[in-house]
Amino acid sequence: MELVLFRHNRSDGPVTFAEYCAAGGFDALKRTLRELSPLDVQQLVIDSGMRGRGGAGFPTGKKWSFVPRDLPGPRYLICNSDEMEPGTYKDRVLLEHNPWHLVEGITLAAYVLGVSHAFIFIRRGYETPAGNLRAALAEAEQAGLLGDNILGSGFSLKVDLHVSAGRYICGEETALMNALEGKRANPRAKPPFPAVRGLWGGPTVVNNVETLSNVPAIVRNGPEWFRGLAAIPEAAGTKLFCFSGHVRTTVCAELPLGMTVGEMIDGPAGGMRPGSRFKACIPGGASTPFLTAGHLDVPMDFDTVAKAGSRLGTGGVVVFDHRTCMVAATLNLVSFYARESCGWCTPCREGLPFVRHVLARIERGEGEPEDIDILREHVKFLSLSFCPLAPGAMGPVEGLLRLFEEEIRDHIVKKSCPFGSGRPGA
Repeated sequence: MELVLFRHNRSDGPVTFAEYCAAGGFDALKRTLRELSPLDVQQLVIDSGMRGRGGAGFPTGKKWSFVPRDLPGPRYLICNSDEMEPGTYKDRVLLEHNPWHLVEGITLAAYVLGVSHAFIFIRRGYETPAGNLRAALAEAEQAGLLGDNILGSGFSLKVDLHVSAGRYICGEETALMNALEGKRANPRAKPPFPAVRGLWGGPTVVNNVETLSNVPAIVRNGPEWFRGLAAIPEAAGTKLFCFSGHVRTTVCAELPLGMTVGEMIDGPAGGMRPGSRFKACIPGGASTPFLTAGHLDVPMDFDTVAKAGSRLGTGGVVVFDHRTCMVAATLNLVSFYARESCGWCTPCREGLPFVRHVLARIERGEGEPEDIDILREHVKFLSLSFCPLAPGAMGPVEGLLRLFEEEIRDHIVKKSCPFGSGRPGA
């Protein structure tokens, strides 16, 4: 298995500038500024089949193509490193080990988009990654790889690191732009879409850390090479997966897209903890519906996971064993989203606390049979919220209703949690 983002990692600290360059670092940028047009690089990324690694999985090169080339005024690129999705910590691990992939990747993306000012928006608690990035950006500028007239090409780029105020909603791209502008971090109405009117009214692209970090390898090695890294023909590239919960090893691993759920759990995660049997997992962070033991052979790729009734999302795999109360696990997840709602729209502001209340009532042994229908209605109604936060929060609830309805009914009939304390596996 060939690694892309973790192949230079050291156990005793972040990769140095000299080590990154010795392994081919910044060769893609040098070749681009010497030989390739912005459209050439964009086409390489399109041909690679890379889809965004931040959760939505939208094709990266296609997203870049939406930016109009003829609009006057400045345009912007934002790297989203807010990463507050429970169960997800891949960007933190990547930046702790090697910030250079991102520094080169954001420069290449800015070249494609005609951007002269880019931002890295990073989670407040990520002090070590932020320190690594500050040092890397300064060293790259000193080496002539950032700043004015990069490598004498005429292309200039300034990159600012902005530390988030620390709310989950800041990860939504339009709320993130409001936060950067010093406004309350509420989502914006679409249209206009950010590619046309975004940060300070200019065309703006928001990409995830892992997404941008893959760009140098695609430019250096070619799109066919990148597609060939996946475990199945329908997928492209590797992906950073985070494992936690009732597995032997909590770890972030770079794996080929298309490996099955079972292969991943038995491989880098080390299998289940002693005495534990697999019951379920969330495959892509806290906003994704559950997968069960019947899904262990499902390839972990965007389309195949979607066909199985969930989403690949961020690749944050949280594993629950046979002793886990799934009502309590879902309550734990919904409680997070109810707390993190920005309060901008009624479905999210009022609906999530009510769903939390219904789940808590069932978990306490006070539920009624009609609560199942109430939850089902809210899965439908909360899809009408202003931004994806509420529909995402209802992902685990939808999975609970579809896959564990009998367990819910057990709670209601027995007037108690059939799993003792009901502590969630997360």
